[in-house]
Amino acid sequence: MARLGLLSGLIMLMAGCGSTSKTPATSASEVAMEAMPKAEPKSRYGNMDSYVVLGKRYYTKASSRNHVETGRASWYGKKFHGRKTSSGERYDMHRLTAAHKTLPLPTYALVTNLENGRRAVVKVNDRGPFAGNRIIDLSYAAARRLGMVNAGTARVEVRSIDPRDHGKDAKTLLRLASANSQPPKTRLARDRVYLQVGAFGNREHAEQLKRRLVSTLNAPVLVKAPLADGAVAPLYKVQVGPLRSSSDADALGRRLTALGLDTPMIVTP
Repeated sequence: MARLGLLSGLIMLMAGCGSTSKTPATSASEVAMEAMPKAEPKSRYGNMDSYVVLGKRYYTKASSRNHVETGRASWYGKKFHGRKTSSGERYDMHRLTAAHKTLPLPTYALVTNLENGRRAVVKVNDRGPFAGNRIIDLSYAAARRLGMVNAGTARVEVRSIDPRDHGKDAKTLLRLASANSQPPKTRLARDRVYLQVGAFGNREHAEQLKRRLVSTLNAPVLVKAPLADGAVAPLYKVQVGPLRSSSDADALGRRLTALGLDTPMIVTP
């Protein structure tokens, strides 16, 4: 599939640690995660006024405000994992990200699978898709979140999120997406909140981050062992919690960002 770049999740680096942290895809027995909307400047790359792919010219939007569209979504994963996206970030199949042909990079969006009602908040940080009539290309994690991995495509609604409007209410959007993406039996456990700081293929890297967090925070830190899943590489997740509320998680997330961690994720069991 022709592309300007590849999807990418957020790359979280611990200052001085030197290890790339990746968020794993979700399953019925794993935690649910969303991209946390926040105000960001346009990326240095991928925001040209127009560009040409396969002989067709596309004109990028100056703003994502009030953007709503429906159409077919597709997804891709392991083949492109680790490659650079149009924005310059690297594609992480385990993050909730997406590619769009014209939205500014980055843009946060609420994507709804109109075939099953599942939702996910994603970060749009790449260009594409350029095949057929598809309107958005989702990471493996986002496709799994929306329940469309096996089908390959699904009819979706894409609704942009303006962090200036929703910054204080981001947790409400996350709950909305999570509640519509999980089986009803899992919703009773949503009083407990964790902050996922990173996930690593190497357990020792996860333990290093845990030790740094324990020495800094007055909160429990755990390394969650990976579940067996042949579709993706095993990852050791570093989480802080349980925390009392999403508000506490938001406050702790800001503190961790100040310490050099980029965009920790709120997760719920």
